Amino acid sequence: MTQPTTATAPAPEVRRWRALAVCLVAGFMTLLDVSIVNVALPSVRSGLHLSEAGLQWVLSGYSLAFGLVLVPAGRLGDAIGRRPVFLTGLGLFTATSALAGAAQNETWLVVARLLQGMAGGLLVPQVSGFIQQLFRGGERARAFGMLGTTIGFSTAVGPLLGGLLIAVFGTAEGWRWVFYVNLPIGLVALPLARRLLPAPTPDTCARRDFDPVGVLLLGAGTVLLLLPLVQSQWHGTGKWLLLAAAALVLAAFAGWERRYARHREPLVHPELFRTRSFTYGALVSLLYFAGFTAVFFVFTLYLQSGRHYSALQAGLAITPFALASAVASTIGGRLVTRHGRRLIAVGLATVTVGLALAALAVHLFDGPEVGWATALPLLLAGLGSGLVVSPNQALTLNEVPVARAGSAGGVLQTAQRIGSAAGIATVGATFFAHLHTPADYPTAFQLSIAVVLAFVLLALLAAIEPFGRKPRQKAG
Repeated sequence: MTQPTTATAPAPEVRRWRALAVCLVAGFMTLLDVSIVNVALPSVRSGLHLSEAGLQWVLSGYSLAFGLVLVPAGRLGDAIGRRPVFLTGLGLFTATSALAGAAQNETWLVVARLLQGMAGGLLVPQVSGFIQQLFRGGERARAFGMLGTTIGFSTAVGPLLGGLLIAVFGTAEGWRWVFYVNLPIGLVALPLARRLLPAPTPDTCARRDFDPVGVLLLGAGTVLLLLPLVQSQWHGTGKWLLLAAAALVLAAFAGWERRYARHREPLVHPELFRTRSFTYGALVSLLYFAGFTAVFFVFTLYLQSGRHYSALQAGLAITPFALASAVASTIGGRLVTRHGRRLIAVGLATVTVGLALAALAVHLFDGPEVGWATALPLLLAGLGSGLVVSPNQALTLNEVPVARAGSAGGVLQTAQRIGSAAGIATVGATFFAHLHTPADYPTAFQLSIAVVLAFVLLALLAAIEPFGRKPRQKAG
């Protein structure tokens, strides 16, 4: 069985942190594109006269293409070096953002979003891979904490910036600037990345086997799994047969990887899932993102459709959660090496309490003031969330060899994308199933939060069941 090469020692101090800053800026851009587009959908629809199916593809096509590319891109970075894959992804993401902003019809925009999602999927696994490569021990945990802060900040800024751009440039054309905003970020980040990111060496690359059969099987399985979840305009039960097909294809993928690993380095090495911290950490990610992502979805729907908030007002209402999460992620990155998975359990419990209080606030103050009434509960939930996402990522990847950091990060990100898609599909179905008149919005929101809480509690069980110990530090 092939053993991955051990990584070299971390790069010089100042250069490492500057390289991390470039990675976080690029990661911020790809994450911003998720949250900022959500509030721009009405503007996109009116500006290009999109059909319901086209609108759904603008939103879900990005997620589908993103999830499809993550694991192969992570493995490609492990095999040939993270720097060239990162630069390619960043350049393509910047170019496809310009392409999306210049769209003249529905097909143009959908294709641009698919390409943009693939570019983001190329880039993101390299960020966690570089963190694994450049940092060790407590520094690595702090770096993941900064990544969590970036996630929280992009989530907070996205709805606000999207609402502001649409307010400034108008409903008909404002959506274009939601994509154009990526251009200055990408054009500044590209030369900095070329200068600061470490070039690949034999010590930082695994064997160059790329496992094309594994790529095809995993790609087919991922599409079959995500497609019925992200395509809400497909009606009838027939689409759920794709999930059964996905199970068969993914089982074939697992069998192929075990066979391939006997002689070569596979796309996803089976040894990753023999590491308990990785397996249970990925499960926590899947379950938590199923709940966490859906909160933004249903709360925005409730405020804009049920209480007639503008896109900017809805963005402001969700800001307490996002900002608290950003702050707590930095704290969590510093505490995780001392407290281990107990910190994640505390975070999940705090999220549970905060969201339950938010549902209670909607019940008690269902009116124009509901945004203020939910501010403190969402702040509490955001603090808890910051103690979950980045600490869980640090612990999940803690015992993964650096030579497999890209593929492991891709698996973790894929779990998050699948969880997000499943959560939005489940929670969204609950929301709309109980929405018959305008008076039903509070009840629909509260029942949706009950489903979210179920996902969070399952994540809590996954976090506390296998671990009663502090994380074991691994040199790399």
